[in-house]
Amino acid sequence: MQINTLKRKTKNKASRQVGRGGTRGKTAGKGTKGQNARSGRKKRPEIRDTIKRLPKLRGRGVNSNKSIQGEISIVNLSMLSSFKAGENVSPKTLVEKGVIKIRGGRIPKVKVLGDGNITEKLSFELCLVSKSARAKIEAVGGSIA
Repeated sequence: MQINTLKRKTKNKASRQVGRGGTRGKTAGKGTKGQNARSGRKKRPEIRDTIKRLPKLRGRGVNSNKSIQGEISIVNLSMLSSFKAGENVSPKTLVEKGVIKIRGGRIPKVKVLGDGNITEKLSFELCLVSKSARAKIEAVGGSIA
């Protein structure tokens, strides 16, 4: 072994280039001047200005847990005594007979529940019907559309 045949165990570490010339070390591309170069700088993010300009109250309002669909009026079979055999039961006819009320200028959706008994054969349209109510209506010979 001779001195001229020895090789280093690790490679030479190249020194970092700085911005005073050379091949583009830190800011040799001449960037970062002004506010960015000062100590304690704090730039306001552009997105914050956009967020600040947006109106605050938007979306679903005060109570976001409130349903979009609106409330459903519940009608029990016992409440349908004013209907005669063969008549149609729909939200419109229920409002006309005074069984349910108009809410907010609209006829609400209706769900028929099986509380009480039904004796007349009625046909139900545009109404949601529970399982127990469906069984009682079909037992009398009524229909659900």
